[in-house]
Amino acid sequence: MVSKNQIKLITSLQQKKYRAVHQMFFAEGVKGIEELLQSNFELVHLYTTKDDFTAVASANKTLVQEADLKKISALVTPNSCLAVFKIPQGKPLMDSGLIVALDAIRDPGNMGTILRLCDWFGVKQLLCSPETVDIYNPKVVQATMGSISRVNVNYIDLEAYLSQTSKPVFGTFMEGENIYKVNLPKEGIIVMGNEANGISAAIESRVTSKLTIPRFGDLQMTESLNVATATAIVLSEFRR
Repeated sequence: MVSKNQIKLITSLQQKKYRAVHQMFFAEGVKGIEELLQSNFELVHLYTTKDDFTAVASANKTLVQEADLKKISALVTPNSCLAVFKIPQGKPLMDSGLIVALDAIRDPGNMGTILRLCDWFGVKQLLCSPETVDIYNPKVVQATMGSISRVNVNYIDLEAYLSQTSKPVFGTFMEGENIYKVNLPKEGIIVMGNEANGISAAIESRVTSKLTIPRFGDLQMTESLNVATATAIVLSEFRR
């Protein structure tokens, strides 16, 4: 059974301001929750419709009906479980290796996918402008499938950071150099821009190398690539 106060608290966590107030977020789905339980994220409480997650203490777990789960879920079709976790203290920014920087990425699905890509390609540091969607947004958490626990994420003044770094700064543009013909370093900062407007003028001024993913279609009519798709291609080329 889920109490009215619990329902009110959990549903409020769908909004960024209440996640900040309570310093909590929630995840849905067996795989994502299992990944988080194995990480350094601290579980507040688990709600499940099945008698599973045997490693979780009974004091931190409540068996609920599907109707109760639907009341607290952010999904149209709820999964079998939902878990509330504490938002961990932020970690210091890691200034070595390959870094991905996001300039006002708004779509939660894109954000979650980019986090998974960073995890897949061994990028340990993700930088976000203040305008970028919150990583603890339920849709972002859902899309990361647990990768949120393995990538260091910092929200910073991106322009100020890029103005001070000695690392090469790469950005994706329609008029950049062909990414398949450029010698790419093992270290650097890769900037990915907003879904609708691309990289902002202020951030563009800090880019030292402009790259493009060439179009191979005969008609050359495709306007642009989805930012998460573009990130996958760019990271693959850097690692290759």
